[in-house]
Amino acid sequence: MSQKERVFADGFRFERKESAPEYVVGRLSLKIDEAVAFINKHANANGWINLSVMIGRSGNPYVELDTYEPKQSTEPQEVKPKAAVKSKPAPEPEVEEEDDEELPF
Repeated sequence: MSQKERVFADGFRFERKESAPEYVVGRLSLKIDEAVAFINKHANANGWINLSVMIGRSGNPYVELDTYEPKQSTEPQEVKPKAAVKSKPAPEPEVEEEDDEELPF
């Protein structure tokens, strides 16, 4: 499997502070001029860009362009109808039989 050349996201910086609470993943900083130029260069036809936050061999995080593209199938995919879900009939309410012997009047 051949690897594509890595494209580092210009103008993006991700930092993780060890002293931050556990629920804080990290901080993403953008250098506006560089980030906008990078986005304009790499945005897809729908106007989206995907970035991945990675950990380098040095242990430091970096931001990389995510170039994954799902394989396009040339064959039309068959749409299968959803299986009918059989529901159980609702149980009939229990009817207590009246016992005339226990009536107080």
